[in-house]
Amino acid sequence: MKWISCCIRCAAGALLACSSMAYALPVVDVFFAEAPPLTMVSQGDQHGIAGDISLQAMAMAGYSPHLLSPPWPRAQRDVALGSNKLIAPLTRTQSRENNFTWIAPLMTMDRAFFSLDRHVESFEEARRTFKMIAVGSGSAQETRLREEGFSAAQIYPLKIGENPALMLLKGRVDAWFNGVPETLYIWKQISDRPLLMSGALMTADLYLACSRDCDPQMVEKLKTAIDTLQSNGAIKRAQHDYLKGLPVQ
Repeated sequence: MKWISCCIRCAAGALLACSSMAYALPVVDVFFAEAPPLTMVSQGDQHGIAGDISLQAMAMAGYSPHLLSPPWPRAQRDVALGSNKLIAPLTRTQSRENNFTWIAPLMTMDRAFFSLDRHVESFEEARRTFKMIAVGSGSAQETRLREEGFSAAQIYPLKIGENPALMLLKGRVDAWFNGVPETLYIWKQISDRPLLMSGALMTADLYLACSRDCDPQMVEKLKTAIDTLQSNGAIKRAQHDYLKGLPVQ
């Protein structure tokens, strides 16, 4: 009788294991920039505005995330050349258009020039005024500066995150061209010095995107989930929570 009981327990255990495997959510690689308050990987359960929305959409669509945060140029390359890999937040630009599958916009973001001592109101004025401008490496901002005729000597690409802010604070660059919410959020963490900000000189949507080779069913499920999060106010609530206390609201 003991061996029968043992067999029953083993069979039940095997059945439960198979059942768990059958119901396990498919795991998908998700590449986030370490760019608070937009996306972040190293802040526990907080993943930023675009990060939280992307992860909520994945859960609603039935996918489990495997979070990755390599340098942003490599993240874009890995996703573009891979299969069924997700990336956020990514600006939809002409040079990127054919490299990704664009699932849905998560939010809109303004970009501006930030400086400690000089105020500008146009790209032309910035070209004349600033000798060296910090910008996120591999970012849409870097591409825009090159398109606007800034010389290679004026553009100082740095790892996305607080590095450009620290270079500005130390006086090693004259300005920082970056997203408004990210800049104000990071600056608040490192300094009380006032920043001079230009008007918005670049405005674009930030997307959840996928590899060019991406499962159409996954794309449709995620798009539907993001549409739901937009209509039920979840995206606005995430923006309010992360941007609380900043002058961008």
